[in-house]
Amino acid sequence: MMWFHGLCDCMTGKNKEAWKNGMIAGSVVLMKKNVLDFNDYHASLLDGVHELLGYSVSFQLVSSTHTDPATGKGKVGKAANLEEWMTTMSTVAAGESRFKIHFEWDHESEGIPGAVIVKNNHHSEFYLKTLTLEGVPGKGKGKVHFVCNSWIYPKYSYDRIFFTNETCLPSKMPQPLLPYRQQELINLRGDDVIGPLKESDRVYGYAVYNDLGDPDKGDDHVRTTLGGPEHPYPRRGRTGRPPTKTDPKCESKQPVLHSLDIYVPRDERFGHLKLSDFLAYNLKLIGQSIFPTLSAIFDLTPNEFDSFNDTFDLYDGGLSLPHPHMLEKMRQSIPFELFKETFRSEGHAFRLPTPHVLKEDKFAWRSDEEFGREMIAGVNPVIIRRLEEFPPTSNLDPTVYGNQTSTIKEEHILNNLDGFTVLKALKENKLYILDYHDAIMPYLPNINALKGTFIYATRTLLFLKDDGTIKPLAIELSLPHSDGLEHGAVSKVYTPASEGVDRSIWQLAKAYMAANDSGYHQLMSHLLKTHAVIEPFMIATNRQLSVTHPIHKLMSPHYRDTMNINALARQALISAGGIVENSVFPQKYALAMSSDVYKSWKFTEQGLPADLIMRYDI
Repeated sequence: MMWFHGLCDCMTGKNKEAWKNGMIAGSVVLMKKNVLDFNDYHASLLDGVHELLGYSVSFQLVSSTHTDPATGKGKVGKAANLEEWMTTMSTVAAGESRFKIHFEWDHESEGIPGAVIVKNNHHSEFYLKTLTLEGVPGKGKGKVHFVCNSWIYPKYSYDRIFFTNETCLPSKMPQPLLPYRQQELINLRGDDVIGPLKESDRVYGYAVYNDLGDPDKGDDHVRTTLGGPEHPYPRRGRTGRPPTKTDPKCESKQPVLHSLDIYVPRDERFGHLKLSDFLAYNLKLIGQSIFPTLSAIFDLTPNEFDSFNDTFDLYDGGLSLPHPHMLEKMRQSIPFELFKETFRSEGHAFRLPTPHVLKEDKFAWRSDEEFGREMIAGVNPVIIRRLEEFPPTSNLDPTVYGNQTSTIKEEHILNNLDGFTVLKALKENKLYILDYHDAIMPYLPNINALKGTFIYATRTLLFLKDDGTIKPLAIELSLPHSDGLEHGAVSKVYTPASEGVDRSIWQLAKAYMAANDSGYHQLMSHLLKTHAVIEPFMIATNRQLSVTHPIHKLMSPHYRDTMNINALARQALISAGGIVENSVFPQKYALAMSSDVYKSWKFTEQGLPADLIMRYDI
């Protein structure tokens, strides 16, 4: 109790007097649902009725120093209600309201509060930001602060509890609060919760990626389950939705009209401002990925551009809205909220932003200098690695895939090495490679069998110039042998050319390589290695670490919105027939290819300096 008496000595005279009188003053900052949920005045009215009937929002302090013998937990004080719910206006920041509250608290029998239990007896949920107590023995001027940042729903099956804004390991947690800390983790695990999870549930559970397909729609919508020994993949958040009728191992999808309501724990869902940003971003995404395709459908050459002017028109003139008979199909394939936002505008609603490189020269992208610059400044520079052996080799199993060694020879690149030999360039770290061969080759027979798709597996050799820029030396385009993958690759090497037919062929080789680069970035570098791999860490953090744990406090800001983004991606972007499959070259094999890349993913290689050492051997 020496700690308790020392804290009392730090209090001001006014706060000591309040403490002696057995009252603690507090202030609560929260956001009402009608402010956050598109002006839900119906909810606000019902909350007011509940308040008049005596069903208030109540808070109970929990002692961190005195244990209740009956429960073995910290003593719980009398309930105190928020004051002036009906008359308090937003006074703190946009949408926020501050309420007064007063607690009856006996410091001799109840000690020092270290947690608070919150009960919402209203009709609607609200977002609780903070609770600040005045006149409590503590740091500074006797304030105790609770940072909550959580949605509080009515009628939980357990008490919602929040701890003071302190950081401590379980071994340092005050003993009266330890049972509350342990119970809160059990609540978050929700292992005993069965069936579809509701918006108000706070369950962080694991599931495999078995919700990408929709087999009830037919064989074209069947997709491989990702997760497990054969097709490893990071775990995603559990939703508890029932299985499909056709395949009991495949989870059913959320109806399109409710696709933004796919379950994630409520505190992981977007705030109202972030949701607006998300809708705006996806509106742009639809314009960039779907509408160019739809626009081409009504042309003489479906799904193709007839000239460079057609591509420039995407930036200069914009895209007209699609033909009316396409609208119903689109309405069925994208979230209803996005559909509404999309067609509020008329005319050229989808003029795309002009890339900076095109503002000065519409054909600057064709130069090898710009091609090299975009290798570093573009979407996927983290795949570039130093070339360690020449010619480049393959890690594919030769008993399955035959000879996959590169056919690039010294004579292909010698005239473009600025006076170096290949051996000298290797020793002086001048040669680099962008290698997508092994990731793509196993899938090429299936990908190129799809309608309207043709792709190569590529290797691109790069040379580091004395001025620090890089230039392409050669691009190898490879296909499986016509007699089968086991017979190896059939490859051809293309080198820079500045005129005639060879120049046009070189441009095509760069285009095929750029398609590899863009698709790999979207599926592996971005989706897999950024979004998917972090989700199981988020789930584990919330299942195993209390909010008072220092690692939880450290990591939580970095996790923000990721589960929500991933859930919506599974619903509309990476699912069967979604935007990714319609815009990235692997199409229906996109996620299966991503799974194969994950087989070699290692956590310890992802950060610096390990990543640079692995790719550059420095």
